[in-house]
Amino acid sequence: MADLQDDLHPAVEVGRADEPYPQEAVIVGPEVYEPVSDPDDTADEPYPQEAVIVGPEVYEPVSDPDDTPLTRARAVLTAHPVADGYSGLPWALRRLPWYDLELGESAVDADVPRLRRGQVGAVFWSLQLPEGYDGDRAVGATLEQLDLAKSMVAAHDEGLRPARTAGQVVDARNCGRVAVLFGPAGAAALGDSLGVLRALHALGVRVLTLAGTSWAGAAGLTRFGEEVVREMNRVGMIADLAHASTPTIRRVLTISKAPVLFTRSAARALRPHPANLPDELLTEVGEAKGLCLVPLTAEQAGPTVRDVADHLDHVRTLAGPECVGLSGTYDTGSAHPQELGDTSCYPRLIAELLRRGWEESDVALLTWGNVQRVLRGADFAAHTAQQRRPPSTATIAELDG
Repeated sequence: MADLQDDLHPAVEVGRADEPYPQEAVIVGPEVYEPVSDPDDTADEPYPQEAVIVGPEVYEPVSDPDDTPLTRARAVLTAHPVADGYSGLPWALRRLPWYDLELGESAVDADVPRLRRGQVGAVFWSLQLPEGYDGDRAVGATLEQLDLAKSMVAAHDEGLRPARTAGQVVDARNCGRVAVLFGPAGAAALGDSLGVLRALHALGVRVLTLAGTSWAGAAGLTRFGEEVVREMNRVGMIADLAHASTPTIRRVLTISKAPVLFTRSAARALRPHPANLPDELLTEVGEAKGLCLVPLTAEQAGPTVRDVADHLDHVRTLAGPECVGLSGTYDTGSAHPQELGDTSCYPRLIAELLRRGWEESDVALLTWGNVQRVLRGADFAAHTAQQRRPPSTATIAELDG
């Protein structure tokens, strides 16, 4: 019943109501923006750039510049913990006959003690499936994973707490829990049905990866694919463009009214992995105010903590400090860089960035603020879209047949 009450009465973030941005005034920094046009005249406009929080109004440093980088990193993370954009923990736990995440579990990369040592405040639990799952099989397997993930959180409620909104994420942190958001799920989980999309959202799925389907393939989005994106905007589900084709990425950036994520994408200029983004796309992501989450894997970022920092530097330079974040990609079977072997290691990475001269305010955006911006942006876009269009009844046969 406690979880049900949380769903029915979402917690309120201190100092800010847990609701989408109001139409009449939105925060853009130290001032308040007052719209000068009729909101109904912008129904077909892209996601409004001014309607997001792009950084702290006035950032107050929380570390002593004379301390060591690692000491400073821990101080910054105490105030601005890590929001980890991708974890494969639910699938990894399927093979274990017994586990206790609160006591500690050596068979995985992320348990509650290591999340706390790494100063992680929120994590996205992937519901991705092995290749080859499609149709009803993909829908059923995703629902089973979601059920398992919810059961895992409920069984470890001293350390974990489910969250669906930015406010609930902050509330979990204020209660001393790690907020768990469900997703990304694979696009195959929809079974080519917008009704299933809405059902998954109602069950708590917050991110969907748009790759590997007939309507979001190498040639880009089909008409049905575009309708999927519009319906995602309407319900508040965030598009993940990791591993998507360049035509798909560019089309989603054009039509989405909400900011998008790349849950596992580094810089291709530094490491030529197919999931990494070329410089021109990183620039476009910055222009669209999307969020590129750099994975902490040796394959995509490199074998050392310095290599990961190089990617973060590169993405920040091209996309901007508001458009770069962290994706641990732990418990996915991937090898991790030296000194970043599990979720307890985040302070080492932040220390490296501070050693390179990153401003605290940029670190705060990297670890926490940028994910909060995307979550609030998705809610804002949904609030607006729901006033303008009913749930879509379109089918793939009608639009792509």
